[in-house]
Amino acid sequence: MKPAARRTSTIRIIGNVALVAGLLVSVITLSSDAGSAEPHLLAGFLVATGIGLRIEAALRDLRT
Repeated sequence: MKPAARRTSTIRIIGNVALVAGLLVSVITLSSDAGSAEPHLLAGFLVATGIGLRIEAALRDLRT
């Protein structure tokens, strides 16, 4: 496996983990306590990071 392909795969995996973690934080927060905004901000940040990493991996895949 080429180093570039390995790096792209790693970026994609980290993006998936960030997306799942963000959605999980959001679901847990909604079901337990809807009073504070900090967990929702964290979930939004994780989801945005995950989407950005997935886009970056897709762009790297197109370049190669």
